[in-house]
Order: sequence, then C-alpha cells, then structure tokens
Amino acid sequence: MGTDPAVVLEVRGLRAYLYTRWGVVRAVDGVSFALREGETLGLVGESGCGKTMTGLSIVRLLPEPAGRIVEGQVLLEGEDLVTKSEAEMRRVRGRRVSMILQDPQTSLNPVFTIGDQILEALRLHHPDGESSLAARAEEALRRVKVAAPEQRMRAYPHQMSGGMKQRVVGAIAVAGEPLVLIADEPTTALDVTIQLQYLALLKEIQARTRLAMLFITHDFGIVARMCDRVAVMYAGRIVETGPTRALFRAPRHPYTEALMASVPRMEGSVARLPSIEGQPPPLHDLPTGCRFADRCAYVDDRCRREYPPTMPVGPAHEAACWRIEPSPPSR
Repeated sequence: MGTDPAVVLEVRGLRAYLYTRWGVVRAVDGVSFALREGETLGLVGESGCGKTMTGLSIVRLLPEPAGRIVEGQVLLEGEDLVTKSEAEMRRVRGRRVSMILQDPQTSLNPVFTIGDQILEALRLHHPDGESSLAARAEEALRRVKVAAPEQRMRAYPHQMSGGMKQRVVGAIAVAGEPLVLIADEPTTALDVTIQLQYLALLKEIQARTRLAMLFITHDFGIVARMCDRVAVMYAGRIVETGPTRALFRAPRHPYTEALMASVPRMEGSVARLPSIEGQPPPLHDLPTGCRFADRCAYVDDRCRREYPPTMPVGPAHEAACWRIEPSPPSR
C-alpha cells in the first residue's frame, strides 16, 4: 500500500480484546480505515458494536488490566502508536491526537477549576511560562465560544451548564492543536439547539485548522451534517465504508440498509417504525460466518459458514456481504 501524503491517521487490521472471566471479548476485531487531513469520518453502529473501543485503542487508553491491543497498526503520520511506550504516548495524546469523551460530567474533575484542567493539558506539551500558558488556555476557551473566558477559568464544573461543560471538554481537546480529534458522541448530553451550535463549532474549528476528525455516533442526522465518509461497524468489524452521499443513496450491506430504514421520515404518516429484530451476537462468543446472519433478511447457508470478504461496490465504497458480486476485471 502506497503512502498517501494526505493521510494523517491509518488504522490497519486493529484487534483490541478484553480478557474477562466470561472469556475473551473481541471488541475490535480487524478494523481498518484511513483518515485524511481536514476530513471527517463517521463511525456508526448500534451500542456495543466497538465504536468507543476503537477510539480508545487509537489513543491507547483501553481499560486496564483487561484491555489489550493484540494485533494491528495505528499509524499517525507513519508512526505506529501501538509500538510506543506509555511515556511516549503521553507526549502524543493531546498534542497530536485528542479525544472528546461522551459525558463531560465524568471528563471534568469537580474539585479543580476549569483553568487548572486546561493548564494541566497545556503544561504537558508547551514549555512556556505560566502567564503564557494562561493566555493559551483563555484562547482555547474563546475558540469554542465560551463567553468571558477569564472568569470561566476560575469557575468549577458544577457552576456550568451541560452545554458549557461540553465546550470546555472541547477546549481541552483542541488546546494542544492536535492533528486528529476523536469525538465520541460529544452531543449525546445536549439539547437540540445546543447540539446544533456545538456541531457548527466543531466544523468551524476544523475549517480553520485542517483537523482530521473521527466522529463516533449512532445519529444519522449528525452523520449527514458532519461527515465526508462513513464507516458502519457491527460486532467489532467494519461492514461497509463509503462517501456519505453514496452510502445514504445506496447502502449495500444489509445492516446498513436496516439502519437507514429505521431512521424516522418526516414526510407522510407511519403506523409503526421499522426495527431490526434480534440482538447483536455476544462479543465473547462470535459466530463463524457473517455476524449479522441471524438478523439478516437475505441470509443463506454460506453466510453462516464463512465471513464474507470486503468487496468494492463503487468509487471509494466497499462492503462485506456475500450478496455482492465481484467486479469484472478491467481491460
């Protein structure tokens, strides 16, 4: 595979398992994708499919002692993060790759001021004096549209609303001016109006800094607004990847089709919303064949025997399903 200078982050065959008393949980089981400068890749799927574990694997923050990366590469500008020591990763996190977690309430320490928590992140990566770091911290708050940042620096998390705390978490994530931002459902705790403002804010920051963003979500409305490409994840694997417009127009994997069909439509009346019957397989006891087979309307014997290969279905669009016919060789 040639090295594309526009690729900032490339994940190759990543496997991250959790070793528990019930068995080995294959949370991330052979995930591959690339992320380019200034691009937003949406990672979508049901709860428990491995989206958050993929993000935590990239920044090497898997839960210990159970979580381990057992195989694969995470290439950040060509450097494999999997092989780095913990001391080396501390210099990478925040400075070159950052992550916004789902709940700002648990991301912020209630006994430290907002200023203390932003400054802690900055001190790790910038050797400047305290006055210069304080100016950087205030600028980070301004960048995420926090009013009166000088006063907010002295405030505690409990003195701020949920939307304001989410902005602070965003400020901490972008304070080090990273190359890659992993946003793990950052709008889950926000109401619709604040959610819209926050998404617009992330797009504005991205346009200004050429930030590459991995946006983890289960909301297809957010995907349509934010993402250039989409990777659909199911039971630890990516089953379909493609440009957002192409995937919305013609989803090729049965799971993607089912997800798209379950999104409510605004036009016309619907007696009952479609749903996907059944449950994803337990990640500690995965089937041999296609992991979606028990819930798929098109299943046959081959689906239960063998896992399908990933096949191209269009420009930069691919899916893993036995229903996809191989493309004829080009002449």
